Amino acid sequence: MLADLGISDISELFSDIPEKVRFKGELQIPEAVPEADLTRHMGRMAGKNVNALDYACFLGAGTYDHYIPSVVNHVISRSEFYTAYTPYQPEISQGELQAIFEFQTMICELTGMDVANSSMYDGATALAEAAAMTAAKTKRKKIVVSRAVHPEARSILLTYAKGQGLEVVEVGCKNGLTDLAALEAAVDEQTASVLVQYPNFFGAVEDLSAVEQIAHKHKGLFVVSANPLALGLLREPGAYGADVVVGDAQPFGIPMAFGGPHCGYFAVKKELMRQIPGRIVGQTHDESRRRGFVLTLQAREQHIRREKASSNICSNQALNALAAAVSMTALGKQGVQEMALLNVQKTQYAKQQLAQLDGYEVVYDSPVFNEFVIKTPHPVGDINKALLQEQIIGGFDLSRDYAELNQHMLIAVTELRTKEEIDRLVKGLEGARHA
Repeated sequence: MLADLGISDISELFSDIPEKVRFKGELQIPEAVPEADLTRHMGRMAGKNVNALDYACFLGAGTYDHYIPSVVNHVISRSEFYTAYTPYQPEISQGELQAIFEFQTMICELTGMDVANSSMYDGATALAEAAAMTAAKTKRKKIVVSRAVHPEARSILLTYAKGQGLEVVEVGCKNGLTDLAALEAAVDEQTASVLVQYPNFFGAVEDLSAVEQIAHKHKGLFVVSANPLALGLLREPGAYGADVVVGDAQPFGIPMAFGGPHCGYFAVKKELMRQIPGRIVGQTHDESRRRGFVLTLQAREQHIRREKASSNICSNQALNALAAAVSMTALGKQGVQEMALLNVQKTQYAKQQLAQLDGYEVVYDSPVFNEFVIKTPHPVGDINKALLQEQIIGGFDLSRDYAELNQHMLIAVTELRTKEEIDRLVKGLEGARHA
């Protein structure tokens, strides 16, 4: 190889790198070992991780332990899906295109919107993309977002806003919900959109009807980040006049996997169809009038003049979108509703049991989906360490993102949690109080 390149030493490959910035010496990495030894070593390291198969998991905050139908992995592991990339050639990509089309259709049914794209990277970037799209559509620079929106999503929103010169105004919370009076005071003629989460980061169900009136009062756009599983039970955002509905499809068929990868969805009213980021799969007919599918309406900078693009998102999560579509199909409409209902019922049971526990307090009284907040007698980190000793993964420490919520824990209860596990959590929290 060196001879073909016309060089005598591998160091010549780095001749363009100035000598003074080149690393000298040996990297501090272990010596090479046989493959069998390395496999055993990695297995021992992996065995140190706590997982939801062995421990009862009450940690949510954006990634949830939900039931995944066994058929999901069978379908997405097929080579024609597992290795597929962008289906630019529709004549050989009909299976991939149809799967994405079905995903789009089911997202529209859940959200009550007219059009959905083929997926986004995750729910957080989908929300930031929605804010950017509303600014481009309205020619306004102000984005108003509730502090009850996921902290990581708000952080990504701020990153997007800085690059595009947008002003982000955060509105506080009251009793675990968006403060409507503060929201109304923050929204004006310069507001491009209002962003809320449904249910919000604390698990509470926002009053979308009231938020919609405020968002549209000055002709801004109304953006809702919604948990798609919750929409199996809650009224869809489209029925409340939402202009854009985004979210994370992780609850459907996508494992927690240490926090990713996920799959975002993005749905809009028909009048915003040409501003939607990413790509849309459309249904058409070939010259023989047979049904077919193609990529269409791509509003990104790879396909149209850069100054007219509303996004530079250049890919999607096709495999995870397929997993979500297979999961929704396997569950069916009734199954999704039953799964959502179990989340509500089990969460209510956990709330009732914890409300009777000395030293703990359920702090908000608003309706919740599968998460709720409790006040703890000791720092959440200490309590979670005690719970781990009982093979329980505790809730999320809210003080990490909300200084005013010191010693507050966000607990997630999904349909997979059993009564026995919830009772164990209550007993474990009681024990942690005396630790």
